[in-house]
Amino acid sequence: MSYILAFDQGTTSSRTIIFNRNSEVISVAQKEYAQIFPISGWVEHDPLEIWATQIETAVKALRQADLQAQDIAAVGIANQRETIVCWNRFTGIPIYNAIVWQDRRTSAFCDEIRAQYGNIITDKTGLETDAYFSASKIRWILENVAGARELAEKGELLCGTIDSWLVWKLTGGRQHLTDVSNASRTLLLNIKTLDWDEDLLRIFDVPRTILPEICSSSEIFGEISAIEEMKGIPLAGLAGDQQAALFGQTCFSAGMSKNTYGTGCFMLQNTGNQPVESNHRLLTTIAWQIGGVTEYALEGSVFVGGAVVQWLRDGLEIIKTSKDVEMLADSVTDSNGVYFVPAFAGLGAPHWNQEARGLIAGLTRGTTKAHIARAAVESIAFQTADLLEAMKRDSAAAISELRVDGGGSENDGLLQFQADILQMPVLRSKITETTALGAAYLAGLAVGLWRTKDELSVQHQTERIFEPRISAAKAEELKAGWKNAVRRALS
Repeated sequence: MSYILAFDQGTTSSRTIIFNRNSEVISVAQKEYAQIFPISGWVEHDPLEIWATQIETAVKALRQADLQAQDIAAVGIANQRETIVCWNRFTGIPIYNAIVWQDRRTSAFCDEIRAQYGNIITDKTGLETDAYFSASKIRWILENVAGARELAEKGELLCGTIDSWLVWKLTGGRQHLTDVSNASRTLLLNIKTLDWDEDLLRIFDVPRTILPEICSSSEIFGEISAIEEMKGIPLAGLAGDQQAALFGQTCFSAGMSKNTYGTGCFMLQNTGNQPVESNHRLLTTIAWQIGGVTEYALEGSVFVGGAVVQWLRDGLEIIKTSKDVEMLADSVTDSNGVYFVPAFAGLGAPHWNQEARGLIAGLTRGTTKAHIARAAVESIAFQTADLLEAMKRDSAAAISELRVDGGGSENDGLLQFQADILQMPVLRSKITETTALGAAYLAGLAVGLWRTKDELSVQHQTERIFEPRISAAKAEELKAGWKNAVRRALS
């Protein structure tokens, strides 16, 4: 039993990756699932499709590796955070689609709540009062789905983030739980007491009885029983995808930072065993809890990272596949003065403006689709630079390098531009699937496949280091143009 199977349940696809004890990828299986947009600003997923695609990839990964359940030491889960599912406790049927973290239907409600309780909520949760997080989504289902509130009052409704849904399904409905990292993204957890907070539950009108039990990130939660090919495997690791990536990057010391380039972009910095309050609208969140020790992180969230490339593909149709963007963007030496602010769902940290909307600025008669593509790619790096700038101001720790991962980190042009405007080295991990790797590490520690975090740190490898190639003055000039474009998007 020298292998770990990791679920990486993401925003656009479900993946399963099997690692060996040396952190090497043995097999990978992935399947996309439908993105549902009922009306403008609403984003939903079918929970049953999430479940089906996740299990399909797990079985496929096992077969590709020619492994059986008895070969797998444990399963770890990393999941898209904030997305919520509510289902009938007895039938197991969701009463509504999963409401995705990108969804903005509760923006007006959050504006009202923020005006009354914003300071209280931030003090208890470390988060902004925003539709991005889970609480207002749960309340919306309770208020708008016929019979939902009644089911909750009768004790027949369960709600949770995607990890809770998967755990409940995997254990045949025996376990309704979540870990502290996922719970810290709901606006309902007090990150100091590590429990659901009665004041927050009252503010959002969410009954405690529907919520999962809160556990650590690395322990044996139970055994898988619902899938024949995986029956008996311990379920031993849970973490929100970004916390899992921080763990997979072995950022175990205060000050160590990583950025994940996915559908969104997420920068996290380990701040040790005490929460650090942000003065620049970053989020204070729980990184993980292992062996009774809780560690915290500062986080900056970009709502639209890789999703801007998907828009170039599906909206503008100027590329056929997402991978085509690198070649198109690299066909020009710069963006020719074009700036692209992809505020399709407002702007996240450090702006937190739900009403901001996307814009493309600096267009001339000489602008081509290549310039727009390059500006779109550069927007990902500019937003990341905004996060790092705020993080430097909040944290006493010096940041000398940025570790990066995620699908977007495979784009050399993006990472070179990132190093240029940050004026610091950008380190791409040899294993870019650090979200799944973090879930694997958490599960492996729980079952003794790895004994200490130091053992994991030794295994971390950098595939390539991108050093700055432009002057600091040029970097500042480019960032000034970006900030001007952002001001226009905010107004």
